[in-house]
Amino acid sequence: MDGQENEEHANRDEAVPATDRAPRPAPRRDRAERTGRRALRGTGVILAVLAVALVGVVIGVLAGGRVSTDIGPFQADLSVAPSFGGGTTVDIPPLGALLLDSHDGPTHLTVELGALDQSRTEALLDDPASINRASQSAVDDVREGVLRLGLRTLASAVLVTLLLALLVFRDTRRAAWAGALALVVTAGSLGAAAATIRPEAIEEPRYEGLLVNAPAIVGDARRIANDYSRYAEQLQRIVGNVSQLYTTVSSLPVYEPAPGTTRVLHVSDMHLNPTGWQLIRTVVEQFGIDVVIDTGDITDWGSEPEASYVGSIGLLKKPYVYIRGNHDSGRTAAAVARQPNAIVLSNTTTTVAGLTIAGIGDPRFTPDKNTSPAGSGLTQQTADQLIGVGDQLATTVRSSPRPVNIALVHDPASAGPLSGTCPLVLAGHTHDRQVSKLPEVPGKGPTQLMVQGSTGGAGLRGLEGEKPTPLTMTVLYFDKDKLLQAYDDITVGGTGQAQVNLERHVVEDPQAGVPAPVTPTPTR
Repeated sequence: MDGQENEEHANRDEAVPATDRAPRPAPRRDRAERTGRRALRGTGVILAVLAVALVGVVIGVLAGGRVSTDIGPFQADLSVAPSFGGGTTVDIPPLGALLLDSHDGPTHLTVELGALDQSRTEALLDDPASINRASQSAVDDVREGVLRLGLRTLASAVLVTLLLALLVFRDTRRAAWAGALALVVTAGSLGAAAATIRPEAIEEPRYEGLLVNAPAIVGDARRIANDYSRYAEQLQRIVGNVSQLYTTVSSLPVYEPAPGTTRVLHVSDMHLNPTGWQLIRTVVEQFGIDVVIDTGDITDWGSEPEASYVGSIGLLKKPYVYIRGNHDSGRTAAAVARQPNAIVLSNTTTTVAGLTIAGIGDPRFTPDKNTSPAGSGLTQQTADQLIGVGDQLATTVRSSPRPVNIALVHDPASAGPLSGTCPLVLAGHTHDRQVSKLPEVPGKGPTQLMVQGSTGGAGLRGLEGEKPTPLTMTVLYFDKDKLLQAYDDITVGGTGQAQVNLERHVVEDPQAGVPAPVTPTPTR
């Protein structure tokens, strides 16, 4: 019986195909497969941690790698971003940028210069020696700002990576590894930049935007800095000379202003020269000025950082009537309008100290070098524009309910259509003081055109030549009937010079507007 069962069982085994029989377990192969799977999972985890760390570093750097700091009188934003080429960009909106090959490594530094701090700027002007101190402290300011930027960037990269890893892995150990990796990557990148820094790169910048013309605009920067330093050191002496000059001319018998006389100070083309404000303040105080009139180009590029320059208008404590020049943007005009004592005219009229004044801004906004008076030709299209704004202002003057005493244009090319509409037109733009009579219109009274030089010595442009451009302004005296009786032309020697001259002109026939011969010129 048993033999029969064994035989049947053997027959069944023979009937089952060999391929269908269950394989016997292989312990070594199973362990190898499990080890391979664990290694594969471990590699995946490592790659995932690395990916999360890199993503966290990029997000953290972009989100938190930014600080604000003071660099001399400027407010600046410093930021860092991942980069293959390193380097530094100094943004000066809207003029353009300076590109510096300052360092290697996977980080790029951006320095964006913002507005000038008015109080610190005025402190520089009041103490010439502080200009040198400011240039030295600017390096310390940059160093401190970059150090704070590095610490903030490091903290931001690690924090963002930890949060991202916790969201992805939901495991504190893996999050810790990702955070540690982010710390190593960020610190290594910043360290590589610090180790390869090249301070001499500041001397060989590349330019973008309008700053491509910077070497032509400012000439030799070192020479200009030296000239301006010399000028700043002599500023107090210049201001003292203006005070002495007033003492001298006030005793001249040629013209004695009557008690009802209105004194107007005409300035123009400041072009960002900070020394001009202190001279204006001195003249306003010494000559008893009632109204200051500015015929434009108070800035050079009309940019947002330049807007803080006009803050000194409020310190004059006198009405300040302004029209926009071709170097002034709409933002410049808005910044002037925000000053408590300023009046911006844009084909409008105003009455100040009994004088009715009409004015219109320049139709152009051309802040680049090629449109400066010394370097630009007057095309037919430009001439038509300028004459057009003159026609517009003439229409405004004729429709004014009160007779207009003074009309303001920036470019004297706009003055022609104003002939016969008012007795006096003031202009600027040419940086060359001129007095003339406009061609008379039959049946209309005469109109005198007075073109101011540059109260700012044409700004930095005034330092380019061998002979610096002088600073000029004019004090106008109007009688009780608001007719021009006399005017004093004040000239301050250009940068590096401390000479102050005054020429007094007396108008023999105010109705005709013809000036008398020049009186002897006191010089200090």
